[in-house]
Amino acid sequence: MERESFEDPETAAYMNEHFIPVKVDREERPDVDAIYMEAVQGMTGQGGWPLTSFLDPDGVPFHGGTYFPPEPRHGMPSFRMVMEAVHEAWIARREEIRAAASRTGEQLGAIARIAPSTDPLGPYLVADALTTLRGQADLQNGGFGGAPKFPSAAAIDLLLARGEREITERTLDAMASGGIYDQLRGGFARYSVDAVWLVPHFEKMLYDNALLARAYLHGYQELGHERYRRVCVETLDWALAEMRGPEGGFYSALDADSEGEEGRFYVWAYDEARSVLEAAGLEAAAQELLDWLGITPAGNFEGARSVVHLPAGAWSEPPADWEAARDALLAAREGRIRPGLDDKRLASWNALMIGAMAEAGAVLGEQRFIAAAVEAADFVLETMRDDNGRLLRTYKDGEAKLNAYLEDHAYLLEALLTLYEATFDPRHYDSAVAVAETMIERFGDEERGGFFTTSDDHEELIARRKDIDDHPIPSGNASAALGLLRLGALSGERRYEELSVGVLRLLHKAAERHPNGLAYLLRALDFHTSGAKEVALIAPQTSGLDGVAELAAVARARFRPNTVLAGGVEGSASPPLLADRPAVAGAAAAYVCERFTCKAPVQGAEELAELLT
Repeated sequence: MERESFEDPETAAYMNEHFIPVKVDREERPDVDAIYMEAVQGMTGQGGWPLTSFLDPDGVPFHGGTYFPPEPRHGMPSFRMVMEAVHEAWIARREEIRAAASRTGEQLGAIARIAPSTDPLGPYLVADALTTLRGQADLQNGGFGGAPKFPSAAAIDLLLARGEREITERTLDAMASGGIYDQLRGGFARYSVDAVWLVPHFEKMLYDNALLARAYLHGYQELGHERYRRVCVETLDWALAEMRGPEGGFYSALDADSEGEEGRFYVWAYDEARSVLEAAGLEAAAQELLDWLGITPAGNFEGARSVVHLPAGAWSEPPADWEAARDALLAAREGRIRPGLDDKRLASWNALMIGAMAEAGAVLGEQRFIAAAVEAADFVLETMRDDNGRLLRTYKDGEAKLNAYLEDHAYLLEALLTLYEATFDPRHYDSAVAVAETMIERFGDEERGGFFTTSDDHEELIARRKDIDDHPIPSGNASAALGLLRLGALSGERRYEELSVGVLRLLHKAAERHPNGLAYLLRALDFHTSGAKEVALIAPQTSGLDGVAELAAVARARFRPNTVLAGGVEGSASPPLLADRPAVAGAAAAYVCERFTCKAPVQGAEELAELLT
């Protein structure tokens, strides 16, 4: 619509004469987007982007829709026709429209008025939700539902945590071999337009790649497949190479289009790809390689071009010349005009990537990932602040601006805890505590529980909402719940757990009915009801943190989402889980606890692994 209508002089002239146009970046202003998306869904029964909403002078919506073409087609009116009809209705029936708008305004934000449940929160709730989730899985193609098909990292992690192998393995394999994954460079596109992960919408989002890198890391930990490790590493290396700003923050997205065409940068004509391989000295293997990459004369995309993808199940057995072929094709692709870059840095999406880099770096022993996580965390905490020290949402061209939202604080809380667990540097834990306290003070709902999307000093909108949807990214409430539970386990501060339970009581019934849409909330519920373990690793002063390295590797060897990990030398008091726990006989010791009640310390790797089983 931007190109077709907003930049069309005739359409723009009519719009400017009869309306006050306001264009909103939904990534910078998710509060505005959520309000008017809720309204349009209520009016039309569906939503999506681009989102078009017509408001009265008080900002209350009275008409809306998604995409309107520049000319009438497929039974849809043109955008000009829609504007003319709205203008005429406003002139002729203004009072009637305003009365209806008033009722709409009262209905918006109803989620924020949900009352907490008094039902007990037991492990059966997660078990029942998982039964529903398994029933929604596509057992043939992986994932959930049909086309278009979006990755669901939270659902994958939840199933992995509960030992579900078939669905997770099929999904991870299908995405890793499909066109949704960039086989040449690494990194995932936003979604697949089909049900088999073949043809993507080519936009690459930072948040998808942060979440999916962790999903593949967890798949590697649980299922042991080297191919999952490779996808995780390649995805994070892509982010470091193409999505990292000079100050250490991460950009938001790469566009789907280049040269005015979606996917132009990524797809291949058969003759072009064959010529590249032959020029690289791969004449003898060229046809085998092209077949393996799914590049055919007929193609699978517009203009007889092909989206690169791999045969099902072939990830672990590439042809002998695969690496040389990939290098050649990638070098040739780099000569093309690149997709546009959205170079704003969002606090919340940076936090997701900080968590991914930190966890992968610790699990895989890749120090470059940990270093990048530390640098990005320092950037967010030090640069994305206002004059009063409050967190800001977005950074671009040397300027940070806009009040941060609940998700910015909640994701950052989780990221800093993950960074602490990866480094055992107490400054990251202390930063997490500070972020948590700010989140509680400025976003908490003392009356009903849970957290509002906007802070108590945010500009007044027509509704103050609570975000709850975990798809495609975790909701602020679910992330806050899990972050506070983890913080409570490290600190022993029960207030954090109580605030998290306030979120769970609001949303657990919806999560049972819609497990894929609230999978991250279910992860928090699973943490709360599973009897989470707290692991404290204590090194003697003489060895420093190197003394707990072997024990830390044991704790990180498996995906343990319901375990928190702290490490330090004797005498450490931050986090409190470490306090008053000595080394044993001058050597490192591991304490495995539940609710700060610990079993006898152990010193051997095998003993610790047994306690963590």
